[in-house]
Amino acid sequence: MNIKEVVSAKRDEVEEIKRKQRISGFNSIFAVASVPMAKLYYREFQKQMGEDPTKKLRIATIFSYGANEGEADGILDEENSEDTSALDQPSREFLEEAIQDYNEMFHTNYDTSSEKFQNYYKDVSLRMKNKELDLLIVVNMFLTGFDATTMNTLWVDKNLKMHGLIQAFSRTNRILNSIKTFGNVVCFRNLQKRVDSAISLFGDKNAGGIVLLQSFKDYYYGYESIDGKPMPGYVDLIEELNQKFPLSEPRITGEQNQKEFIALFGAILRMRNLLISFDDFKGKERISERDLQDYLGRYQDLRDEWSHKRRESTDITDDVVFEVELIHQIEINIDYILMLVKKYHDTHCEDKEVLITIRKAVDASPELRSKKQLIENFIAGINEVDDVMDEWNNYVAQRREQDLDEIIVEERLRPEDTRKFMENAFRDGEIKTTGTDIDKLLPPISRFGGTGTRAKKKQGVIDKLKTFFEKYFGIGGSASFIEPRHNMITYDLDGKESLSMVAEPKTPYGKKD
Repeated sequence: MNIKEVVSAKRDEVEEIKRKQRISGFNSIFAVASVPMAKLYYREFQKQMGEDPTKKLRIATIFSYGANEGEADGILDEENSEDTSALDQPSREFLEEAIQDYNEMFHTNYDTSSEKFQNYYKDVSLRMKNKELDLLIVVNMFLTGFDATTMNTLWVDKNLKMHGLIQAFSRTNRILNSIKTFGNVVCFRNLQKRVDSAISLFGDKNAGGIVLLQSFKDYYYGYESIDGKPMPGYVDLIEELNQKFPLSEPRITGEQNQKEFIALFGAILRMRNLLISFDDFKGKERISERDLQDYLGRYQDLRDEWSHKRRESTDITDDVVFEVELIHQIEINIDYILMLVKKYHDTHCEDKEVLITIRKAVDASPELRSKKQLIENFIAGINEVDDVMDEWNNYVAQRREQDLDEIIVEERLRPEDTRKFMENAFRDGEIKTTGTDIDKLLPPISRFGGTGTRAKKKQGVIDKLKTFFEKYFGIGGSASFIEPRHNMITYDLDGKESLSMVAEPKTPYGKKD
């Protein structure tokens, strides 16, 4: 959170301030052969983004010493994040221009002078790790030693070989979660022989199957592993799903059937996650978006059911695994739902097919399921409005305030401390249950009740606040909690402080001034 302070300080002089935040997608590095090539690519990206705003990406470039300016044979030199003195005048002018673009993007103040360029290098590194940059164009820099778990693709238009090739390719393979289990390397030059040589030299000459993924056809149609074991392909998995668990059957009954469905659909999610990295997969999904959402809804229903079983019984085994991160990857966000609500509203609330689409999308989403009742009540109460998004924000703000007030009254919590606690939770992206913050919210409890009574009370409050948080986190608008005799403090639900400070509550949803 404090990048500017960290990059301008000496090593370990300023502690990094971090905040949990859900991100989607990944970023990448584009390695090119020379500074003139970096210049051509950078300006082409700027040109195309200027012509088509839908292609807008956050792009930066970085290079330093003179050795970078010419095409190298593929051996990477040591990085020098300080020295730009050897750059020729055109290269230095281009770098100044690119850094100025960066300054405008992030409100920074860097240039090519020694100290400021070193800080620019650190700043770029941290923003890549934060996924604040989508694409970084480099010549030799950032190809050795730089690690960012959010980076999953290396684009290569330069010669690489031996140690330099392995180092560069390895930038992509820092495992993040079940979504990022491998990295992508896209080569615009034929480096196959150099890849084989490097793997043979630095690994095992037979290690190709371990280092490199199979082909698209292998994953799509199935293949035989090194030890002769047949590996089912995506086509086989989808066919088994349709045969064993057709959508025509309303639900999956029986513990063994449920286990089989969970395992099979989890395998399909993992395979789809792998196949979407291949261009060949587009148009060959073999399952419609509507049917996929139906299966995701069933998968989520079973996840809720098995979570309840585990809480209620100690006999439930842990051999059932749900691919939660992979579900999040195909997450439906609230903007998509509101777009559908607008579409429904535009038909004067007569197109019931849109309602079915909304219900299926919400059921398929792990984030929106906890908000299902909120969304359905909004749709049921929507009147003639000019702006569905604005109406939604007003509705959410009012319901959130009412729900929190109810919890405060029911649990006899300290109002001001509770509101501040929830503001911090929406800002940080999580409910913090460690420390003494929760205890400060609780009412006085008789000491004759014993420690068990207080612990039970505390857990009950935590459960209610967590349910409240899950219901309202990440659905647009601002998380606002009115404190007595103060202006309303507002935060966006992604944690950013709102630009507008509201002095009094808005009119209730559905009513006009």
